[in-house]
Amino acid sequence: MNMSAGDGKSERLVVIGGDAAGMSAASQARRLKGPDELEIVAFERGHFSSFSACGIPYWVGGDVTGRDALIARTPEEHRARDIDLRMRTEVTEIDVAGGRVRARDLDSGARSWVSYDKLVIGTGARPVRPELPGIDAPGVHGVQTLDDGQALLDTLTRTRGRRAVVVGAGYIGVEMAEALINRGYEVTVVNRGREPMSTLDPDMGRMVHGAMEGLGITMVNDAEVTGVLTGDDGRVRAVATEDAEFPADVVVLGIGVRPETGLAAAAGLPLGAHGGLLTDLAMRVRGHENIWAGGDCVEVLDLVSGQERHIPLGTHANKHGQVVGTNVGGGYATFPGVVGTAVSKVCDLEIARTGLREKDALRAGLRFVTATVESTSRAGYYPNASPMTVKMLAERRTGRLLGVQIVGREGAGKRVDIAAVALTAGMTVEQMTALDLGYAPPFSPVWDPVLVAARKAAREVERQR
Repeated sequence: MNMSAGDGKSERLVVIGGDAAGMSAASQARRLKGPDELEIVAFERGHFSSFSACGIPYWVGGDVTGRDALIARTPEEHRARDIDLRMRTEVTEIDVAGGRVRARDLDSGARSWVSYDKLVIGTGARPVRPELPGIDAPGVHGVQTLDDGQALLDTLTRTRGRRAVVVGAGYIGVEMAEALINRGYEVTVVNRGREPMSTLDPDMGRMVHGAMEGLGITMVNDAEVTGVLTGDDGRVRAVATEDAEFPADVVVLGIGVRPETGLAAAAGLPLGAHGGLLTDLAMRVRGHENIWAGGDCVEVLDLVSGQERHIPLGTHANKHGQVVGTNVGGGYATFPGVVGTAVSKVCDLEIARTGLREKDALRAGLRFVTATVESTSRAGYYPNASPMTVKMLAERRTGRLLGVQIVGREGAGKRVDIAAVALTAGMTVEQMTALDLGYAPPFSPVWDPVLVAARKAAREVERQR
């Protein structure tokens, strides 16, 4: 069956993906154009729309009391705004030449073609699931959607054993390890890197390692998983590396994600080196006037290195959606790029980074200096002042700020926003030392730790000129 725009509707927008980017775009387009001007049809293959994937570890760990707290807007709320959101419906094909998509109802199996005048692709990302023996065994979980989170919680409820292995020590791996500790599990994290949190340089990741061990998590670094071992019942019983086996009643994969762009690739849409869709500044898919894309399925410009990167974060996805929806709705907006800011925590240890790591700068062909300082979150004499470490990278000749990493206790993580603004503005570390930041003893030392690092980096730049 072919369904086309009609009934007096001047245009039809089709949205593939019912989460942050897709539904932000649909909602923004609806604000700008009413249902008589723009019909909006959105497809989501899961059970939930507009949810916070970032909150899943905190739901699993018990910090968030229920799944519904992670849902920003339900399908019914979207439909009340004249957005025809079709849940449990997967788009299986994009016919670019014909201006239509093919959709399949996952419950009934019914298939149909739906035409579009404008198309938004917000298919997100999928968890990396390496092709290893036993990787699909019951008890092995990826964590990307609310369906994934619910499946993991169901396993934790049914499983009698209390041993968990987390594969990977990035943001999801570290956060899930803490969540499982909070649920009373014995947790081992198997990590192929030198230290956890590969988004940090190893010297900063070492502090995260210490904090994880302080929680009772067993860290196994420089270890490559070779397979998942199963018992007579077919369920997971251990995770194997070349040198050891780690008993497991449940396994969580925290290896990272890749852009979900198989559908786009099959339609001949342009992909970048990291597998994400390539767009222009208006988030329009390159070479296609009426197709836009946003969220975890796209690559974005790194404003520091000038290279395309895949950075799957909800902050970006929502901004992409706003830009796309504005353009689809007849306005004009652009997304200039990112500096790669992210923040997380292990217990009360806050972890933040923005800009380039040392290996990123080397890959970009940049010559740089580094400066690392130890400071405190408040004036040293003020009660509960806690330590923090700030590492800063600056371009050797110009002094341009390249990146900042912060590890510390309360008040450390959000200080990275100072550096994010400085990076976006293209400031030098010398210019940063003059920033007029707020000061009072309960909030900061006289010299904020970020500015102390900038002073040290500026001296290093001057020394090497």
